[in-house]
Amino acid sequence: MTLAPILLFVYNRPQHVKRCIESLLQNELASQSKLFIYSDGARHESDEAEVKLTRNFIHTISGFESVEIVERETNRGLAANIIDGVSTQVKAYGRVIVLEDDLVVAPYFLQFMNDALTTYQDDDKVGHIQGCDFTQDPSLPDTFLIKWTGSWGWATWERAWKHFNPNGSELLKQLEDRKLTYTFDFNGKYGYTRMLRRQIEGKNNSWAIRWNASLFLQDILSLNVGKSLVQNEGFDGSGTNCGGGGLYGSTLWLHPLKVNCIEPLVENQKARKVYMAYYARTNSFCAKALRRIKRTLKGDFGA
Repeated sequence: MTLAPILLFVYNRPQHVKRCIESLLQNELASQSKLFIYSDGARHESDEAEVKLTRNFIHTISGFESVEIVERETNRGLAANIIDGVSTQVKAYGRVIVLEDDLVVAPYFLQFMNDALTTYQDDDKVGHIQGCDFTQDPSLPDTFLIKWTGSWGWATWERAWKHFNPNGSELLKQLEDRKLTYTFDFNGKYGYTRMLRRQIEGKNNSWAIRWNASLFLQDILSLNVGKSLVQNEGFDGSGTNCGGGGLYGSTLWLHPLKVNCIEPLVENQKARKVYMAYYARTNSFCAKALRRIKRTLKGDFGA
């Protein structure tokens, strides 16, 4: 097996980076994996001290086959960093595993990702591997195929990344012309189309919504997990896009997770219904209002 390089994107949260690295080093394959760390420059003067602390720490990292650090002189933002980093490394290695600094992974995360990348390497119908499950629905199978891409602990191949279209306006036009927005939004249960519109309007800078739409329009599937190998610790108010509320919490699966070759390569409709039910339950007006009240009472004023 040719192990995929790990791409880690960091900014100004040294403690999060530390926990991410510690969890990666619990993986047996870490010592055989190349690690590329992309460190963004400070956006504001107030961020400079934490950016420096983060950079001080990443220069001490060992335990991987190799560690290569890319320090940006200016602030590019997460989207530009990920697009550039993934584009560069899939061209060099053909496949990548991608993490952000607020993620903690399970001990068999790297094994699963590399197994999945090898199992589906020649299946053009599968373009994305997703390691996080936040639905915590016990009815989900260990692995399943779905037309949706998550961004917390994922992997892809050069053959799939070539479909990435950074132009949100073009993606939205295709979704609308083909009358796919309702399906793209899990039958209206979550506003992914709205998120794409906001990206076009400059109200967010999400690379993930564009990646999601790019594969969706190509009818390309993602291999997802029903047992989470990734936990997002960024909902503590420290991140740009992550507020509080525990909405996307997950419990790490601490055992090996077998990768089976799913046939036929079609979307699991039962899994899609689980996501629809999850979004219907958590994204309604009442649910969002109740979460905001609870967070406010706790003094958490995150988005």
